[in-house]
This record gives sequence, C-alpha cells and structure tokens, in this order.
Amino acid sequence: MNEIEKRIIEEVADLHEVPMGAYNFRVNGALDSRNTTENVDIRSKADGTGIEVYVKPGTKRESVHIPVVISASGLTETVYNDFFIGEGADVLIVAGCGIHNCGSQDSEHDGVHRFFLKKDARVKYVEKHYGSGDGEGKRILNPVTEVTMDEGSYMEMEMVQIEGVTSTVRKNIATLGKKANLVVHERLMTHDDQFAVSEYTVELDGEGSSANVVSRSVAKDRSRQTFVSKLHGNAMCSGHSECDSIIMDEAHIEAIPEITANSPEASLIHEAAIGKIAGEQIVKLMTLGLTEKEAEERIVDGFLK
Repeated sequence: MNEIEKRIIEEVADLHEVPMGAYNFRVNGALDSRNTTENVDIRSKADGTGIEVYVKPGTKRESVHIPVVISASGLTETVYNDFFIGEGADVLIVAGCGIHNCGSQDSEHDGVHRFFLKKDARVKYVEKHYGSGDGEGKRILNPVTEVTMDEGSYMEMEMVQIEGVTSTVRKNIATLGKKANLVVHERLMTHDDQFAVSEYTVELDGEGSSANVVSRSVAKDRSRQTFVSKLHGNAMCSGHSECDSIIMDEAHIEAIPEITANSPEASLIHEAAIGKIAGEQIVKLMTLGLTEKEAEERIVDGFLK
C-alpha cells in the first residue's frame, strides 16, 4: 500500500500498523494481505465475490479487521462477505471502506455483509466510511448488513460516516431469536451536496428479544439525509428507536420511524428530534474565547461522540 492508502486504513480501521489477530485487507478491488488464526479462519469465496469468516465456538478476546480501500478513480465493485460466529464466541469485527478519488470518474464500493450468530455468541461490529480526494469524481458507498441472531446472542453495531462520502444508501436488516439483543449506534455527518440514506429493519421474532437503534446526525450546507427505522414486534419483546439530528445552513433531514406490534406483549418506542444548534450554547462558548465557527465545531464534535 502507498501512503495515501495507509492513511485511509488509519481512518476507517484505526490501524497504524499491521494488527494482531485475523485480518483481510482489500485494496483497489483485489486482496492485498490476509492473516488467519487458530480460532478465526478467513476464506475467499469460490466465485471471487468476497470472503467467508468462520469464528470457532467459544472463541474469546479475538479481533477481525477487514478494511477496504479504493484509491483508483473509476473503480466500481460489489463484494459479499459472510460471517459465521460459533456458539458462545465473543469477537470484535472492524470493517469500513475509504475512497480517495482525485480523478473525474466516480468510484463506488457496495458491500453486503451477512452475519450468522449462534446461541450465546457476542459480536461488536464497527463499520466506518470515509472519503477524500479533490477530483470531480464521486465517492459512493452503499453498504448492506444482514444479521441473523440465535437464542441469547448479542450484537453491537457502531456505524460511522463523518467525512467526504458523496452519497450513501445504507440498509440494515436484523432477525432476532429468543432473548437475542441488538444495539445500534449510528453517527453521521454530511456536508456540501452530499446525500445519505440509513434504513434499519428489525424483526423481533423471539420471546424476550430486544433492540435499541440510536442515530445521531448532523447535516450541513446543502446536504440531505433520510433516516428510516422499522421495528416489528412479533413476540413478547422490547424495542426502542431514536433519531436525534442537528440541521444547519440549507440542509434537509427526514426522520421516518415505524413501529409495528404483531403481539400484545410487544413493547415498542420510537423518538425523533431535529433542530438547530441553540444560540445560547454558541454564545457561552464564545465567552470562553472561541470564535462562532469554532464554537459550532466544538458542539458538533461533542454531539457526534
């Protein structure tokens, strides 16, 4: 990898050196490097469309890093990655894609990630998106995440997009079994003329299952955002959806929460709030010596943490 590609890896995977544990680095549409461990096996799909990750039952305190980097203008790809998490395993999976486009053609990465969690498995999944480059070509990312959770499993998803992505359509689908628990934290910022759609559909099928989907976003300049959250309570379960957004300049934000109870024992809540930065917050920070722009940036940074 060249220096630009290494910098993108740092942005999307917080890696400053080759990580311990299992990893699969994909650069400009091809495998760059890979490592497997005794408990985590990574295999290329036979048709070349992506990878399969197998985590052995009972695996503890291991990580899997699978970042994608595109630095070639005009490159478009779609990959399909499957994750099979064994019973009782507990693993960190760090994904993410960064596109650096200095050319005139659009660059696009579409990734479909499917997770299959066995009984009592636990996964923390971190997905970060980042764009850079001064070319006229767009930086397009369209991720799809599908999660199937068996009894007693737990999945925490941290979905982050803070800078540089021209457009993104993110679709997430989860099906929860008995006593399964899904937690989602989304952080999103758009600026200039960027466009972002986030859609979450959660099927709470199992008795005692629960889901908590929380999105925080900031829209600046002329950017547009749409957040859609669908919780379907199909058994005795609990679900909570929340969208909290700051709108600035000439931006546009839509928040579309949907809850459906198909069982009298389903308990579902949705919340949505969109507003501008309070003037008194800016004034207070300016009295401490910050400029108005610095005060806005400080408030936005704190909001998205």
